[in-house]
Amino acid sequence: MKLWLALGLLAWPLLAQEAVRYEISFPNAIHHEAEIRATFSGVRQPTLEVLMSRSSPGRYALHEFAKNVSNFKAADAQGHALDVLRPSPYQWNVSGHKGTVVVEYTLFGDRADGTYAAIDSTHAHLNPPATFVWAHGFEQSPVALKIAVPDDSGWQVATQLAPHDDGTWTAPNMDRMMDATLEIGRHALLEWKVGDVRFRLALHHQGTGEEAAAFARMCEAVTAEEEGVFGAFPKYDNGNYTFLVDYLPYVNGDGMEHRDSASITGTQDLRTSAAFEIGTVSHEFFHSWNVKRIRPRSLEPFDYERADMSGELWFAEGFTNYYGILTLKRAGLESLDRFTRSMAGAVSSVLTEPGRLVFNVIDMSRQAPFVDAAVSIDVANTDNNFISYYTYGQALALGVDLSIRARFPGKSLDDWMRQMWREHPDTDKPYTLDDLERTLATATGSRDFAAGIFRRHIYGKEPMDYAALLTHAGFLLEKRTGPNRAWTGVRFANWSDQGMTLNAPTLRDSPLYDAGLDRGDRIVEWDGRALKTQAELDAVMARHQPGDTIHLRAETRAGRKDVDLVLGEAPGFQATPYELAGLQLTPEMARFREDWLSSKAVHPLPKLSRYCPVCKRAYPFEYDHCPYDGAALRITPVKPGEEEPAPTGRRGGRGGRGGGGL
Repeated sequence: MKLWLALGLLAWPLLAQEAVRYEISFPNAIHHEAEIRATFSGVRQPTLEVLMSRSSPGRYALHEFAKNVSNFKAADAQGHALDVLRPSPYQWNVSGHKGTVVVEYTLFGDRADGTYAAIDSTHAHLNPPATFVWAHGFEQSPVALKIAVPDDSGWQVATQLAPHDDGTWTAPNMDRMMDATLEIGRHALLEWKVGDVRFRLALHHQGTGEEAAAFARMCEAVTAEEEGVFGAFPKYDNGNYTFLVDYLPYVNGDGMEHRDSASITGTQDLRTSAAFEIGTVSHEFFHSWNVKRIRPRSLEPFDYERADMSGELWFAEGFTNYYGILTLKRAGLESLDRFTRSMAGAVSSVLTEPGRLVFNVIDMSRQAPFVDAAVSIDVANTDNNFISYYTYGQALALGVDLSIRARFPGKSLDDWMRQMWREHPDTDKPYTLDDLERTLATATGSRDFAAGIFRRHIYGKEPMDYAALLTHAGFLLEKRTGPNRAWTGVRFANWSDQGMTLNAPTLRDSPLYDAGLDRGDRIVEWDGRALKTQAELDAVMARHQPGDTIHLRAETRAGRKDVDLVLGEAPGFQATPYELAGLQLTPEMARFREDWLSSKAVHPLPKLSRYCPVCKRAYPFEYDHCPYDGAALRITPVKPGEEEPAPTGRRGGRGGRGGGGL
């Protein structure tokens, strides 16, 4: 027996003809299985082609979800078995029907993230492309779903699908269905409003109600702050936006945007990691504008049968990455120090990694089908040929934002984002690269500026002048400083009594690369010494400077090899606020920085604090540690009996107060 979330099993809502009706139940949840039935009515073609998706919105690689389907069978409306042929691993051809095809199958799922399906005794977290079959010819048909939860489980349903009084959930077409993750389980449901727009947090975690409420206020701050970039929220199809969040030790860390919801999973708890987890919330919510409505033509319509390639991911994902971090600073959820380190990290990658010389940011975006959780077993030269479009786009957004602010007082990257939303408000008006350049020109009032940005930094491979641009806001960008500047180029290696084995391709133009060493080579001697640990190598490096030469002996595929290794300087840049670098922060710099980093919220932000478990004081949320005793701060007040002893060996102060370097 199962408890159906409906008033009656056959009480389907009135839908247009040729509706697709799904039913899902979980009789073997303990072993990660669901039973699914899909009914296709009004089938006109002699053979119905039923498919399991190979890709999923928000992912750009192939995932072959059919591998988790078993016990597939098909029948007509009277229950008579139908002939099924399988022309490909992800397609079943059903013939002999009389207008109705009922498909049944078992789904296995044990990965809770934004891409796959997870079923166990505590919940079901379902990404529809990994869960539900579909059929050619029914892409525009309305969809209805009924969910049977295990008896006495107390499970509830959270999703962006439209609810009905009889317990059915519906979508107007297949795309809307496939874009609607479902969280089915015993979760807390918290709600708030920003203006007249309602938000929901469906939170499945092992923490307290107080922690859930505090995290909801953090999410509220994010939603209110990001509204300020565009001046208004999107019109959510069913009147609200839902965060579907699982913070459990047995899920997989991920975030995935949807039109009116976000799927967020993480293994850490809110007590220790809320300030980290809110970053995913900020990123995914910004997507409700950028990529779910402001959408590249290359992703419309989304193709569930192949990898979906787009040259605009630097804007769709990278600019979202930038705003996700900027939002936290503007809303008071992140310190200046942590914000600076994040931006400096992106800039450092673009300035130092060899991939920038191989692909521009457009072609870097087109690599997504190979790197976005893509699966392969061969060795790829990714570290020499690729910079993440998240990172590259974040650095580009930073540079463009500062450039606009410096050249066009009173304008910013926010103006470009708003112009894009005005001209491309939803998926029925997708954009191209030409549209991006044109709207930048409109937002700034300068075609020459827009043309220069695209010619040099988007179609071209030239990095922006980040040092000069950051100076406007009173930040010093310089090469990373510190001890042990001598650099061999080693990134990944295994140590043993036989020496150090390189287990990844060496970086182009690094000392090891120039010395002719590569993956699989084992270095057995360093200036005649046999080193067996990283600590021993670190001690050797501490005695050397960039430009020094070390004689190496290595065992390679071609045999023993003796080479001279000319040590380089460790690559990387760090950014430091002028006031922490001993430089004068001028009033002009301070105003520029304030205009850039201050709140842009249209509606009031909730007041957020963090609390010391030792002295019980409350501090601004951007603090990570108590300034007095150095204890890690919590997001909830400390109750009697929850006090902790002061930590040893830690100084007080705001977290990340180390100059903004990485």
